Amino acid sequence: MKAKAFSSKFKITIFGSIIWVYLIAVGSLAWAAPDHSIFGDLLAKYNQAGVVNYAGFKSEESSLDKYLGQLSSIDPESLSASDRFAFYVNAYNAWTIKLILSAYPGLKSIKDLGNLFKSPWKRKFVVLNGKKVTLDHIEHDILRPQFKDPRVHFAVNCASVGCPPLFKEPFKGSRLDQQLNTATMAFINDRRYNRLEGNTLYVSKIFKWFKEDFDRDIIGFFEQFAADEMRSMIKDRRATIQIVYLDYDWGLNGN
Repeated sequence: MKAKAFSSKFKITIFGSIIWVYLIAVGSLAWAAPDHSIFGDLLAKYNQAGVVNYAGFKSEESSLDKYLGQLSSIDPESLSASDRFAFYVNAYNAWTIKLILSAYPGLKSIKDLGNLFKSPWKRKFVVLNGKKVTLDHIEHDILRPQFKDPRVHFAVNCASVGCPPLFKEPFKGSRLDQQLNTATMAFINDRRYNRLEGNTLYVSKIFKWFKEDFDRDIIGFFEQFAADEMRSMIKDRRATIQIVYLDYDWGLNGN
């Protein structure tokens, strides 16, 4: 009887160990960060200081398609919060490039891919987790409301000159905060998009379109991310600064 009892207990212990190992393995797979290396290689070759070489992307469109296929096979909800944020930003940027390539060459603006009834951002062509969605869905139904991080506006790229430049590398959950800060500071301190002249702060229309994302405190946001000299001037003139929104250039951000 004792031997039998010991044998049963041993079997239960072994079974429990197998289940435990299985759960650990499944958990590790569920939280594994996606592989963005293909996109990284393409960006390194065809994105120089935010000027996109669409001809280069076109020559390797099969590689871009492979990356998009990888993204489409992932369930974003299985990822950690930071990996999920990075996933959606990369998906937005990569699918935007794919959209441009659908009419390249001869395209002067992403807006040319829309019409009176539907903007290009409302086209259902993005395949994620078995469903077709729009670029607007990624930005306005997922990224903005779920993560509530205004830095997202300097990470997603709308393929336009007026847009914050396409980031030099894919976003990664393990480095997300650093990458978002880098992208944000680069845009804030680039005089092509924002500048302080006297008591007038000229800023991108992004700050007008998404005021609520910046808590309607654009000056405060600039104080946080502006370079030292500009930050100091903003603090000194805060009470008298007037904000003027610059025209937005919808021309294609590359060649």
